[in-house]
Amino acid sequence: MSEAPSTHERHEMIALAAYYLAERRGFAPGGAQSDWLIAEAAVDALIASGAARTARASGTLREGLRNALKLSD
Repeated sequence: MSEAPSTHERHEMIALAAYYLAERRGFAPGGAQSDWLIAEAAVDALIASGAARTARASGTLREGLRNALKLSD
């Protein structure tokens, strides 16, 4: 798989990453916008580095997103 994620795939990746961030903070109210913005930056960095493409091809995208978010602490 050599192409970048579609707009829909990117949105799904950001939503999943934002969920992981919310989960990590115990789903406390008031952090959804911040979670989304952090997730968006992390996903865009993964896409730019080519890591998202590799993770999608190998079926490890969820783990890759979790790891990327751990690094952004």
